[in-house]
Amino acid sequence: MIRVRYFAGAADAAGLDEQQLDAAATVGALRQRLADAHGAEFAGVLGRCSLMVNGSRLGDEATIPDAATVDVLPPFAGG
Repeated sequence: MIRVRYFAGAADAAGLDEQQLDAAATVGALRQRLADAHGAEFAGVLGRCSLMVNGSRLGDEATIPDAATVDVLPPFAGG
């Protein structure tokens, strides 16, 4: 199992702050699974998000280890 945490606009679009899922093989596979599960609005937001796996940004081909925490982070700006 992995823990997926949603922040800001990603949480709003998904309708939840976090969930537990069976581990996906890769970051790209997880992106697709999340887009399919949460619908078109979420998929649009997800396309602009970074996925951090255990605090590191990984490419879509990277493997997600079991028991990982994945953060779905929309772009943000500070000032």
